[in-house]
Amino acid sequence: MAAVPGAYADFTLDQFTAALAAPEPVPGGGSASAVAASIGAGLVVMVARLSLDRPKYAAFTATHQRAIDAGEGARTRFLELADADARAFAVYAAAMKLPRETDEERTARSAAMDSAARGAAAVPLDVVRECRNLIEHVESLAGRSNLNAYSDLDVSALLLQAAARGAGANVVINADSIADAAVTGALLSELEVQLHQIEALAAEVHGEVQSRTLREPEAA
Repeated sequence: MAAVPGAYADFTLDQFTAALAAPEPVPGGGSASAVAASIGAGLVVMVARLSLDRPKYAAFTATHQRAIDAGEGARTRFLELADADARAFAVYAAAMKLPRETDEERTARSAAMDSAARGAAAVPLDVVRECRNLIEHVESLAGRSNLNAYSDLDVSALLLQAAARGAGANVVINADSIADAAVTGALLSELEVQLHQIEALAAEVHGEVQSRTLREPEAA
């Protein structure tokens, strides 16, 4: 079985990037995508906190607080998903190494690989879903937060967009190993919808950032 490291949240940045650079399958692109999304979540919270208690942005306090709550939850969740991605790959790697000399062994191995592939596809899809949920808050902050931190908000959207696309690539490659075409179709269909929505919201954030103007508060 592929070695599974300790929690990535306990790694320094140097340790994590060194682990990525090592000739080992984990951490890989799935965990890297989740960590990138966690960094994007941190920026969401930063921008919201830089906007709180500023008279110019007082009308948007509710938006700021919602973004802080969502961003802090997502920041932690993404790191958990980075760990989950490594564990899911370890299960898949173990299934690949099962014996296949007899018909019974081949049947057992195929079933194990199918189950492992479903798990390996489910984790990055959760990353995409979390990116989709959080980027809504980024869009809500755009035009309703500290104008001096708008580039940070744009970076947050870009990181979430990239993380979702990276995680999506892992959904696709693992879905290829799922035997049930209906399951594969449902996964890929949801992925397409989620990524389309994320791309659209990221574009809206970029447009608001470029305008550098405030807009109306959100409806209560």
